[in-house]
Amino acid sequence: MIKGIHEPTPRNPARYSHPLKPSRQEARLQGDPIRTAEPVAIVDAHQHFWDPVRNYHPWLCDEPPIPFRYGDYRPLRRPYLPPDYRADAAPYIVEKSVYVEAEWNPADPVGEMRYIEQLRREHGLPSVAVAQAWLDADDVATVLEQQAAFAFVRSVRHKPRANRAPGNAAPGGMADTRWREGFARLAGLGLRFDLQTPWWHLAEAARLASDFPGIQIILNHTGLPADRSAEGIAGWKAAIGVFAACPNTAVKISGLGQPGQPWTVAAQRDIVRTVIDLFGPARCMFASNFPVDSLCADFGTIFGGFQQIVRDLSLAEQRGLFHDNAIRIYAID
Repeated sequence: MIKGIHEPTPRNPARYSHPLKPSRQEARLQGDPIRTAEPVAIVDAHQHFWDPVRNYHPWLCDEPPIPFRYGDYRPLRRPYLPPDYRADAAPYIVEKSVYVEAEWNPADPVGEMRYIEQLRREHGLPSVAVAQAWLDADDVATVLEQQAAFAFVRSVRHKPRANRAPGNAAPGGMADTRWREGFARLAGLGLRFDLQTPWWHLAEAARLASDFPGIQIILNHTGLPADRSAEGIAGWKAAIGVFAACPNTAVKISGLGQPGQPWTVAAQRDIVRTVIDLFGPARCMFASNFPVDSLCADFGTIFGGFQQIVRDLSLAEQRGLFHDNAIRIYAID
């Protein structure tokens, strides 16, 4: 059993030396979120660093750019390092962060963690990491062992094969026997699994969670509710509800941008509150997905918006969402 899977969130705000402060302008529902909520200390549960000048990331280096859900991502094709991130996050104080593999050269997955080890020594971030591992590869056992040997690695990510649209009933990658055999190895190494998959594969993910109850599965980017039509939202809600019913699951509320649309509280409120209602506040974490989500909004708009959306929750629940849940779920020192 991985530490922290089923531990409840403490509900006594007196325990905390720096409780989340409520908004100073609670009556204001509109306007710039960063001006309607006081910035707070956070643990960012999902962020990236990269330097495509020095290191090979196919999606950041190769031409032409691959199709991407946010559209043109050429502005990301530059070094993005801890000083850049801290500047973007200000005035929020990022006390700790979870680095998530950034599709580094798949021929050298362990090299990415060596690079992140160097960044940690030089800059103090990230605190822990989600490493790359191809679960259906011939060398998966060796790669997982090498990744787990880094003291700061807590989880791995391999985006499973997915259908392009919800109408396709063909099974996705999580149903592959070979992929599942690789997934099963996580338990013996004490590793979590970060899952990025579109919502129409969450029934498969729920079966995976039920078959491997000792492995914590952390859903990335809220299940990717990109289709905001009534039909799309209804399908997403039904699918994520099935996944949330598995007790060894958690979710990162992030990646909510829409191409060509402003990031607003009105656009995101239903998504955020649905996830919190389904998983409970103890299994949800707010995350920036920076620098990727800088294509959609600045850091303050996203985190200020999150503050507005949950300001009616208890201070302990708010602190869990912004800070404590990531500490517990990722076992951050």
